Amino acid sequence: MLRNIDPILSPDLLRILRAMGHGDEIVIADANFPGESCARRLVRLDGIDAARILRAILSVMPLDSFAEERAMSMAVVDDPKAVPPVVALFQRIVDEVADNPAPIVPIERFSFYDRSRAAYAIVQSGETRLYGNVILKKGVIFPPAGV
Repeated sequence: MLRNIDPILSPDLLRILRAMGHGDEIVIADANFPGESCARRLVRLDGIDAARILRAILSVMPLDSFAEERAMSMAVVDDPKAVPPVVALFQRIVDEVADNPAPIVPIERFSFYDRSRAAYAIVQSGETRLYGNVILKKGVIFPPAGV
């Protein structure tokens, strides 16, 4: 166990978050997402909802401050302007926890799948709410002023 680290951040997930570089992306996917077939690296956190995972990851990983699209969700099929309740919750978490909060940008379903296949890793959650998927782009941690 470690202090001040959310216990759902497993050793495998912590290693992935640490190994990711600036601009790499990680997907938090719902229980319906085809994680096994899309992932280059897959971490399973069955039974844990995506919002809890998002909060835990953002507690240790910086969001990219250079990219406008640093958090993305899957757009609702046939209603791309809709904001599912789970995505509204994701937005509140990004606003509360992220070091560089930004609006979550919806992207078309198949574009989301393509981007997920290129992501550094996918975290498969136990999220049962539809559209409970989010992609995060890793940022940098700047050195202290004067260093």
